[in-house]
Amino acid sequence: MAFHEERCPADLSFGAVGGPERRTEIVTLANGFEERNTTWAHSRRRYDVGFGLRSMEDVELLIAFFEARRGRLHGFRWKDWADYSSALGGAAVSFGDQKIGTGDGTSRAFHLSKTYGVGRSSYVRLITKPVAGSVRVGVDGVEIADFDVDHTTGAITLPAAPALGVTVTAGFLFDVPVRFDTDRIDISLATFNAGQVPDVPVVELRV
Repeated sequence: MAFHEERCPADLSFGAVGGPERRTEIVTLANGFEERNTTWAHSRRRYDVGFGLRSMEDVELLIAFFEARRGRLHGFRWKDWADYSSALGGAAVSFGDQKIGTGDGTSRAFHLSKTYGVGRSSYVRLITKPVAGSVRVGVDGVEIADFDVDHTTGAITLPAAPALGVTVTAGFLFDVPVRFDTDRIDISLATFNAGQVPDVPVVELRV
């Protein structure tokens, strides 16, 4: 699968509409009770770039970016302005933002993740596209500077394996891996100038 490590311009993503999608199957029984099941372990995000278009310059920027991705062919990075940081409430990134693992005395490899909610109902989302230069890591409550991060996968490698039971944490900014969900863009200057925006769907990739 072809993926371009290039972020969609912020001028386009900032005004876009979208967010996480789940797939739930619901069967209503004869007695009125429901049986519910999900076929997806992880959510999948969808966005519409059309709502981010505010000028003809934005339209030209979108067409250029769309053509460079060859429509649906190549994936790219996307900044979800509602969810792009390990920190909550707009706070600055800190090495203790998210727990990403626990030492076993042998493993040096960990993976960036973000946890939503608390307790048994919490959901852990793997982060595969951290922003370069934003990752901070802590071991046993102390920030460390010596570690390797793969910005194309979210993998973290420590210089030494943390001792058994030691908590490993991280803070970071991140993008969403996506692709266009259409091979066609229909834009009418007349309707655009009148306030009607085109549909330009973008969908998250499983990477």
